[in-house]
Formats: sequence, C-alpha cells, structure tokens
Amino acid sequence: MATVLIVDDEPEIIRVARGYLEQGGYTVLAARDGTAALEIVRRELPDLIVLDLNLPAPPGTPPIDGIDVARQVRQMAGAVAQTPIIMLTARVEETDRIVGLEVGADDYVAKPFSPRELVARVRAVLRRSARPAATPEQIVAGPLVIDVTRHHVKADDQVDDLTPTEFALLQAMAAEPGRAWTRSQLIDLLGPDYEGLDRTVDSHIKNLRAKIEPNPNQPRFVLTVFGVGYKFNEDF
Repeated sequence: MATVLIVDDEPEIIRVARGYLEQGGYTVLAARDGTAALEIVRRELPDLIVLDLNLPAPPGTPPIDGIDVARQVRQMAGAVAQTPIIMLTARVEETDRIVGLEVGADDYVAKPFSPRELVARVRAVLRRSARPAATPEQIVAGPLVIDVTRHHVKADDQVDDLTPTEFALLQAMAAEPGRAWTRSQLIDLLGPDYEGLDRTVDSHIKNLRAKIEPNPNQPRFVLTVFGVGYKFNEDF
C-alpha cells in the first residue's frame, strides 16, 4: 500500500483529500507547513507528495513554501530525492506551474480541484514511477547507461536519480534513438491522466539535460529537433 503525504495549510483540503485517497487504498500522512513536511519526508519516506505551492511559516521560523520543499526534497540523499511530487496550487498563471515543474514536480493540480481527479493523478504518477519486477534491463548509449530496473542513469561514472516523469521521457526516447518526438507525443506517452502543456515538456527536458548532459547548453544525448520537438542522439 503506497503512502501519500499531503502538504496543505487548509484543514478542509487535507480532510477531503485524505478521505478520497484512503478510499482509493492509500495510507495518508499530512503536514500543514514546509518544515513539518520535510521532517515527515525524512522520517516516513512517503511514496508520493501532494504539495501546496503556498505554505505558511510557523511563528518564528523562516518561510518555506512549496517550491522550497520540492527543491529540498530533490536535493536529499538517496532514493528519497526521486519521490514523485504533485504540486497543488490555487495559482492559475502558467509561469507558476512552470516554476514548480522546473524544481522537479511531476505534475500539478489547480485548486479548486475534483478529489477524484486528484486520486487519478496520484495513481497515474505512482504507476509511472513503479519499478519493473522483471529481469534487469539496460539501455546503453556511449557513456550513458539507463538502468530500467533500478530506475537510475549512469553517465561518465556519475549516477543520477531522475524523477519518474524525467525517467519515462528518457527511457522512451532512448529506446528509439533518432526518432523525432513532438511535444504532444511525449505528453501522450506519459499516460492519459497526465495533463501537460508544450512548455511543461520543455521544463522536464531542461531538468533532464541538467542531470545527464556534461554541458546542458550543448546536449549530446537529448537533442532538439527544431520545429518538431526532441530526439535521442542515434550517433552512439
């Protein structure tokens, strides 16, 4: 049974989300500020985090909003850094959502939201992040080794842990080197429950390049196909 951490300062949001997620078969933890959320992440190692973008700070402490929490989770040591994050926000501006994705969120849900939609998003993101139980598989492209079973990437002896969305994009492109993928096709391969825009794909690709490319400004692996989208370099 997967454990979901809900981080939101509104008790009613936590109550409703907890009820629907528990009905969906999940164990639910809750935090109402960023400091408490980070403590729970370190102690309980949840399988997924539903994270409000706007969070208050406890009296006498520096503010830690949802962006700060996501950034600190991604900087933690070990597998916890890969914990899937769904950003929950009342902000409707696209730039706010892009910022969340750029710090490593896998998806976002805008308030007000349907609790059933939230459960569907949680299920979809957890499905993308599930590790296969089959015999270990690897995709090798020059110095880049994509370990499908362990869900990590090794480049020039440096192991990089990717978010589930980043890994899904890389695995799909690397499995068909040279194929030009449109942004819409990349969104489609993430599953029917993923609702993203062209710019959100660009944000995931930017994060992916920052982790696997020796020089993200001159990528060797994930290349831009101008006027189309992206492809994985076939010249390895």
